[in-house]
Amino acid sequence: MSEPYGSHGSDRSDGSYAERAAALDAVDELGKLRAQFVLDDTVYLDGNSLGALPRSVPGRVEDVVRRQWGSLRIRSWDESGWWTAPERIGDRIAPLVGAAAGQIVVGDSTSVNVFKAVVGAVRLAAGQEEGGNGPGLRNEVLVDATTFPTDGYIAASAARLTGCTLRPVAPGEVRGALSERTAAVLLNHVDYRTGRLHDLPSLTAAIHAVGAVAVWDLCHSAGALPVGLDEHGVDLAVGCTYKYLNGGPGSPAYLYVRRDHQARFDSPLPGWNSHADPFGMDPDYTPAPGAVRGRVGTPDILSMLALEAALEVWDDVSIEAVRAKSLALTDFFLECVAAYVPEGAVESVTPSAHTERGSQVALRCADAGEVMRRLIGRGVVGDFREPDILRFGFTPLYVGFGDVERAARVLGEIFRPEHLSPSGV
Repeated sequence: MSEPYGSHGSDRSDGSYAERAAALDAVDELGKLRAQFVLDDTVYLDGNSLGALPRSVPGRVEDVVRRQWGSLRIRSWDESGWWTAPERIGDRIAPLVGAAAGQIVVGDSTSVNVFKAVVGAVRLAAGQEEGGNGPGLRNEVLVDATTFPTDGYIAASAARLTGCTLRPVAPGEVRGALSERTAAVLLNHVDYRTGRLHDLPSLTAAIHAVGAVAVWDLCHSAGALPVGLDEHGVDLAVGCTYKYLNGGPGSPAYLYVRRDHQARFDSPLPGWNSHADPFGMDPDYTPAPGAVRGRVGTPDILSMLALEAALEVWDDVSIEAVRAKSLALTDFFLECVAAYVPEGAVESVTPSAHTERGSQVALRCADAGEVMRRLIGRGVVGDFREPDILRFGFTPLYVGFGDVERAARVLGEIFRPEHLSPSGV
């Protein structure tokens, strides 16, 4: 996939940007997947907040509601596979994040899963210490200082509950902050504001080198680029499913527990669904084996089975091909922005290096909120983050190079003098 993208994207002499976009779309092996989504003439570059609707979902949801719930009713827990959905769907997500089957359970929100993972990580670290009774010397939790706010809130609560001190640290400073006191480290694979991709393999290795446990938030990377959870020995990971996985608003999140940790993973939320004998109604809790112990209460079946239908679009799709197209899209967008937008009007805060870039581009500009409002009014949908960031997410399954060219061209037109207001936008 990377060769045809690169051969067109690097030669500026092969015609206008619109012509180049058409040529790139013509050789795009993933382009056929666009037809599997409900889309219109809008350029939709907000899939890093909410993915587009796969065409398979409405019919599946109707079946779940009318037949499974409406006719089979309680029998669907067995006959329709409701009870096993969290692990079954987890196994469908697993290849997209580089995990073998049996290590991911789907359910609850990202916030709830972050709580499970951070508390579970501290308990794993304590168990690795001599005696294993309480945090001991490992009484510090490091958290990405640039994280999405909820991760910070949850990490602070988890630290209080486990008797640890929370220490916010920029990802680039994690190595220097690690010590024998470190119990767990919570990091984002991709920064939600800037789109910066952090070095999961080397940071995980550094965390392990001091005997601590690594927890990764994959919300902005799963479905957009290779992750390699098993390959790089990640201990625990969480992620949402409504961004690049297109599971729908509020679709359930997931929790990854590395296989060799599962027998010792001590969830802070031991619900009946994670009990070894959930229908035994035993007053004493005995955790189920495997990833099942990451479950809590009754699964949210309607949204969970909508997610399962949405994941069908990934059948026979290579995440490496997705990554190649993602990088080609973001390269082309940055090139078009440089060509169309007046010099100095915007500044990219997304790294130019492929090894440091996720699947979004963040541009800083004055009056960014107003600029995004105007973009949306002209059919280019991204989003705005305070105080001055325009975010554009590139979902390779349905975004094409023609979309990219149009988005950059409209952005440039907004900054032309005839379109500027007295405030400069």
